[in-house]
Amino acid sequence: MPSTVQHLTLDNGLQVTLRHAPQLKRCAAAIRVMAGSHDAPRAHPGLAHFLEHLLFLGNDRFPLDDGLMRYVQRHGGQVNASTRERTTDYFFEVPQAAFAGGLERLCEMLARPLFDLQRQSREREVIHAEFIAWSRNPQAQLQFALLQQVSRGHPLSAFHAGNRYSLPIHSHAFQTALRTYHQRFYQAGQMVLSLSGPQSLEQLQTMACAAARNFTPGERIEQAAVARLVDDKLTAQRSGQHLDLLHAIENQPAGMEQAIEFLATWLTDARPGGLLSALRRRGWGQAIEFNALYSFAGQALLLTRLKLDGDATDEQLRGLFTDWLRFFRDVDRTSIKQEYANLQCRRAHAASALELACRDSASRPYQALEDQAEQVLNSLLEALVHNTLPLALERWHLPAAEPLLAIHQPVDQRIRVTPTGLSISSLLPPTRQQGFVYVRWQVSAGIDERLWQVLDHALQPLRERAQRAGVTLQFDSCARFWQLRCAGSPDAVVAVMAETLQVLQHPDAFSWTARSAREVDKMPIRALLQQLPEQLIGGPDASLHAGDVRQSDLQRLWTHARWQAMATGLDQPAQQALNRVLQHVPGDPGLLYPASARTERVWKMLPPAASEQALLLFCPLSTDDEACARLLAQHIQGPFYQRLRVELQLGYAVFSAFRQIQGINGLVFGVQSPNASHEQIIEHIHGFLTPLPSTLHCDAEIRQALAEQMSEPAMGNAEVAEWAWQALLAGRSKASLHALQQQIHAVDEAMLRQCADDLVQAKRGWLCLANGPAALCGDWSKP
Repeated sequence: MPSTVQHLTLDNGLQVTLRHAPQLKRCAAAIRVMAGSHDAPRAHPGLAHFLEHLLFLGNDRFPLDDGLMRYVQRHGGQVNASTRERTTDYFFEVPQAAFAGGLERLCEMLARPLFDLQRQSREREVIHAEFIAWSRNPQAQLQFALLQQVSRGHPLSAFHAGNRYSLPIHSHAFQTALRTYHQRFYQAGQMVLSLSGPQSLEQLQTMACAAARNFTPGERIEQAAVARLVDDKLTAQRSGQHLDLLHAIENQPAGMEQAIEFLATWLTDARPGGLLSALRRRGWGQAIEFNALYSFAGQALLLTRLKLDGDATDEQLRGLFTDWLRFFRDVDRTSIKQEYANLQCRRAHAASALELACRDSASRPYQALEDQAEQVLNSLLEALVHNTLPLALERWHLPAAEPLLAIHQPVDQRIRVTPTGLSISSLLPPTRQQGFVYVRWQVSAGIDERLWQVLDHALQPLRERAQRAGVTLQFDSCARFWQLRCAGSPDAVVAVMAETLQVLQHPDAFSWTARSAREVDKMPIRALLQQLPEQLIGGPDASLHAGDVRQSDLQRLWTHARWQAMATGLDQPAQQALNRVLQHVPGDPGLLYPASARTERVWKMLPPAASEQALLLFCPLSTDDEACARLLAQHIQGPFYQRLRVELQLGYAVFSAFRQIQGINGLVFGVQSPNASHEQIIEHIHGFLTPLPSTLHCDAEIRQALAEQMSEPAMGNAEVAEWAWQALLAGRSKASLHALQQQIHAVDEAMLRQCADDLVQAKRGWLCLANGPAALCGDWSKP
């Protein structure tokens, strides 16, 4: 069933978009304030970003402990905010039962913040830590350099992030500016509220009207016009393996954002006939990124980033790019307009409540290309190829119709026996219209990592096609295990799985020589999270095979590989079709031994080296005591964040959570700090954990909230599937969410404190990943 949408303008001026999407289980709200960093006084760079942070610190009605962030975390949701040049966005997603409470807190915090100086002082240090991390980040440095080509008269070339020196909180002028900015822009006429969920439009409208009462009536303020984007010709910039091409666009009518999204869809299409295919065939490049660094009032600064692979010159790359743009300007686009409409429909159906609400608040719903947007597209293409010479470097053509968008499983009355290695989970009902398939191989030691690189590279074209069709395809390597995950519309998932299994057994010729490199995230804490699974269960026994590998090596590996799989969310026809497909899984089916974590205390120093200290601590807990471990994590999450981020101000990246990794349960603690050493970070974590066994109280409200969120209707579809898969990896194929809920209700204070004591005593050991050498914190942290 498609979504139904309603647009309203309430009496106080608040614009509202309501989306009833029956396929959703969760609900989301997004509020866009039509003001951002460029609307703040130039004397106080970062004021808009600073205000965004302050609003999350609680107010008279909902203090910090009961504010939006803590409330959403308690109910297993997600929440965030973002300050851009001319807009500020606030958004969250929660289960249905918690939606009204979340919306109430969101509107209250935006309408009635506290401007307490002590809170401002602490949060300014957080902003300063973010600024330091941003200024040291290579990606941020690269973007800052690009923006220096913008006209000095345009605010885009200026500094707006904010830091300790641009936010003089003790200045009367600053405090006046802060309150004036909030009063001027955080009123109903300057906001757009979007709600999405499975509720009826009438129910959503009732909630929206109740929420709107929080806001002062007002009218839309015309945001100040700005200067031209550039004064001189923009130049390409090459950095390492990237070439960045900038284009400044002026005086475009409404519809530009949609035109840019349509162009990006085909510019990044890797199928034959397009630019990306030509780059790869020539050995010049691997990938293309295309987006608007800035878009407002008919202006846009477009960035095309080419990820390079060979030794082509800037002139050759620019020539190929403009040649394709000229072709795309002149070609009849009727066929791809229809495919784009189908793509948008698939994307809308697969999107989460949060994605839908955020796109609605930004006036960018998933929809077909409108006539006005197509006119803007023509104007945009004309501007992009203006003053360039026709070259005719390629015989360009539009891609053929994507079969993954028109899948219909053939009717087959024969009952297919479930393959031996496949478990079918009933946790996710077919009515959710989302299918998930996991396949895991245990492979022999030796050259498996090099072969994985071959296969990962061979899967890249299919992965890109699948993503465009709303299907996620992941192929990961972790120690002695390879894992495949495919998720999306059930019929499309089956079709993608069929193609995937063919590629895994017969990769194309080019993939045997190309290397699929593992890229480590530039942000240290994210890089450590990336490396955690393999470090947890032990890395490869042998070093990476340096020589060539061949088809015979792959056949030998599959001969000795064992596999197991799980499927959930598929109806009977799709499951029968999948059973046929899985008859061709390479290797021998059979249960794999559950992975086990080390029981000692291990400190691993891992890349990337960085100017900030990052530390990730994983503490394994009993697989049989998941309820108690989850409840402990729920009790810890808020206070840990409060202590290390708010009070100690270690940095902006501070978190703790329950995690299931490779079938292993545990609590993970993460900190990235610009000034605290690794030794200080581990000391603070230990200092926080030590008193827990004697001070914890089993809060009935927290227990109830956790039990409610661990139910299939309250969980996201991907969460349900992942929980079922992790249980299977742990050897608990009969595990059920209902049983977990009962176990959560049965946890008492003695059990919770014992779990905390096991954690503090490190009875199951711990694994500490850090971008620095081992630090000691008494006996507790000695490896």
